[in-house]
Amino acid sequence: MLDKIVAYRKELNQCFDELDYKKLERIVSAMLGRGRTIYIIGNGGSASTASHMAVDFSKGTQIDGCHQLRVVSLTDNMATLTAWANDVSYKDVFKKQLESLAKRDDILIAISASGNSENILEAVCWANEKGLGTIGFIGFSGGKLKSLVDVDVTVSSQNYGVVEDFHLSLGHILSQFIKQHLEGGEHWKQASL
Repeated sequence: MLDKIVAYRKELNQCFDELDYKKLERIVSAMLGRGRTIYIIGNGGSASTASHMAVDFSKGTQIDGCHQLRVVSLTDNMATLTAWANDVSYKDVFKKQLESLAKRDDILIAISASGNSENILEAVCWANEKGLGTIGFIGFSGGKLKSLVDVDVTVSSQNYGVVEDFHLSLGHILSQFIKQHLEGGEHWKQASL
């Protein structure tokens, strides 16, 4: 048992070793842009990470008197998801929501361990066509998603648990960085991805 724990921890540490901090700075700078809405999508464990990140990025970064992030997890309305899946197709559940909500210069964060989920790829392609900034939090060396997003945070792990743990940590890192930035009263130049 101990050897399994040690191996898991080693693989999770490798994800942090692969992290490109410059990409995180780009992401934070874009997320702080006023007037933007940040949409987050994912399937399975990544759907729960999308929900968790939405809370951390919206409520967890709030500072009285400061700019507040507008964040929506498109995984959270089960009635909407199942209506699109039933009436159109599961591959369109996120794209169809974005069609009615998103506008140019908003941001889409796509979370996918494999980088190959069809509904994630459909949503990202639509977002790119409509001028949204796109971010991918990916494992498995990136899959198809890596080449579709403006900024990718990709790790090589092939272990779903490790990748999902890393993505959740990534959300905590980003939200704490944003909150510290806002508490410090620093002003960032609004940036695109």
